[in-house]
Amino acid sequence: MRTTAAHHEDTKPFEEHEENYRRVFLRGFRTLRAFVRRDDGGNGNGGDGGNGITQRNGATETNQIFSVISVASFLCVLPLSPSPPFLVAASGVSYAETIDRVLAVVAGQIITLTDVTAARDLRLETTDGAADPIRALLSKLIDRELILAEVERYAPAEPTAEEVERETARVRARFVSPEELAGALARSGIDDTHLRETLRQNLRIRAYMEQRFAATADRRQELVDQWLAGLRRRADIIDLYLAGR
Repeated sequence: MRTTAAHHEDTKPFEEHEENYRRVFLRGFRTLRAFVRRDDGGNGNGGDGGNGITQRNGATETNQIFSVISVASFLCVLPLSPSPPFLVAASGVSYAETIDRVLAVVAGQIITLTDVTAARDLRLETTDGAADPIRALLSKLIDRELILAEVERYAPAEPTAEEVERETARVRARFVSPEELAGALARSGIDDTHLRETLRQNLRIRAYMEQRFAATADRRQELVDQWLAGLRRRADIIDLYLAGR
């Protein structure tokens, strides 16, 4: 018993180190992904069939996208061992652990298991009572990426700082305490800045959808479903999720 207890006390600092490492990794990975999605800054004069949305043209950042996929492929399964190295030999503890899992790649944008977890824990998306909640949330996040690609092509009005703050306040109100929210953010490797950026993008999506389908209120959901189905057919989607794994 003493040996087990001593081993637990000896390894506890390294377990805490590995947990901190996972969080740092996830934040860095999300920052890298956000860099790929950055604004290309080019404006064109195209339109979208007279719906009042101005099309934007810019060079596709293909090399950056492939770089992110390569880095993600390397980092998503990363060997973790206690540090410093001499303790590995002393304790004999060395193992590999999956830090995150890529569930889908949508037009070069990666969706991971932590993205799904964040959408669930922060209550940004709902499962609608689905038998497989991961599949339900992943499908919504895939659609979100497809819509965001359209948003990047057509420039809806940017949300104001006040609108973003109101959305952030709504998310905070879903939790009984700041500590509960902080725990949900930490589990997903998300900080307040990333949360605000996610909400800003959600507001851009909302503005785009309202502008695009403004004149079709009576058939809006039907037309949205048809439009999304077309986006899925045309997009490069790699769906890697298998239930039960």
